[in-house]
Amino acid sequence: MKKIGIIGGGTSGLIAALILRSRFPKLEIDIIRSDKIGIIGVGEGTTEHWMDFCNFCGITIEELIKETNATFKYGVMFEGWTKEKYFHNINDIEDIKYGQYLGGYAHLCINKTKPTDYTGQFYFKNKVYSTQRPNQFHFDTFKLNSFLSQKCKDKNIKIIEDIITQVHIKNTTILSIKGSKQYVYDFYIDCTGFKKFLILKLGGKWQSWNKYLPMNEVITFTTPDTEEYAAYTLSKAMNAGWLWRIPTYGRWGNGYVYNNTYINSTKAKKECEKYLGHKIKIGKNIQFDAGALQEAWIGNCVAIGLSSSFIEPLEASSIGTSINQTFLLMHLIINYRQIDIDRYNKKFQLITENIRDFVLLHYLVNKKESNFWRSLNLNLPYSLKNNLKKWKHRLPLEEDFAANYLLFKAPNFCVILKELNLIDVDILKKEYNMLEKVIHLDIEDRLKKLKDFFSVTIHHVSHKQILKGMH
Repeated sequence: MKKIGIIGGGTSGLIAALILRSRFPKLEIDIIRSDKIGIIGVGEGTTEHWMDFCNFCGITIEELIKETNATFKYGVMFEGWTKEKYFHNINDIEDIKYGQYLGGYAHLCINKTKPTDYTGQFYFKNKVYSTQRPNQFHFDTFKLNSFLSQKCKDKNIKIIEDIITQVHIKNTTILSIKGSKQYVYDFYIDCTGFKKFLILKLGGKWQSWNKYLPMNEVITFTTPDTEEYAAYTLSKAMNAGWLWRIPTYGRWGNGYVYNNTYINSTKAKKECEKYLGHKIKIGKNIQFDAGALQEAWIGNCVAIGLSSSFIEPLEASSIGTSINQTFLLMHLIINYRQIDIDRYNKKFQLITENIRDFVLLHYLVNKKESNFWRSLNLNLPYSLKNNLKKWKHRLPLEEDFAANYLLFKAPNFCVILKELNLIDVDILKKEYNMLEKVIHLDIEDRLKKLKDFFSVTIHHVSHKQILKGMH
């Protein structure tokens, strides 16, 4: 293999190009894209997998923040989903374990500890810890695209401006593609977003998950800069879905994700205006069908990013999926055979089902404030239903997630299960009490030290102030 063509120059295409260039410095890698095709998103958030990408590709946090108007993200704040706010953040609690048993989370569940008592209180006060930077971020999507594009050019990745209109195929092999001219590559990566322009022509089939996931439409919009920034993504429950609020340096990115059976874009806009207290202008209005390809890799083409899957924006899984898909691809692409394609597709299936199940778990709430929430009757896929049966009586184990490249694992699920009261605490106590007393004391001591560490206010500084210093 000598030449790889990446069709589409959004976030997923640029990420794929940079990872593959870092792994294969001798390969010829081209990105074919068009400025006439817009970028989806108003502000974008990441999971911790972003740091894996940055470290692998030699991108520093300082240049990232300066060039993309990035802000720090410690996790996701859920407001209005339950009686009290809760925070999805994985910190050192996941290290308080014995074998696979997450003793720290067991203690929190049994004692019904409030999020403010076991996560950094400064998360809730628009502050960051001056010497412990988070490994998640928010970006201005357009500035991120410009930054990654320049990184590609610096690494001798050619970016070609063109719109691909034809794909020449024989059996399940792409022979060439054509826009204003013809292009021939040994391998093609489809990053054309919802169009799935290459993979559908190879027979790719979309499996819709709208029978499981309740959301199918979103409006996005920006709001002005503020005096201070939250150090998290806000997920605010609304009448027919939820609203995200993402701070970037200079403005906020927002989106209302909803079920259009209960509300339309006009009413969604009015609801956002009522919540925010001022008028907004809708940037994009997108209807979507949540799901994933049955096979992301067919012949000499693989779909990455929105071309391959879209669950919904809750928990910001899109970028992390693109990163992990590409890391998996780079191990299998050289001298690949059908057995490698099959392995990739099986792991891709597990990655996307893991995201689907984790997102769906959030909707198992007892809310009655509107018609949407009152009538929400979820149809659970077997994988989640089976796991919930296990987790009713015990905490999740690493063994329940025995696959590489998954975005969400036992600690992530523990947080949501705890806050939604989906674990039988009385049964959990029986398991916890089987531990030796010395282990109980160790857990309590380590949780106390963690709380004390987070509560040292002298090291907490204004989120926006520290960003100003980096600019």
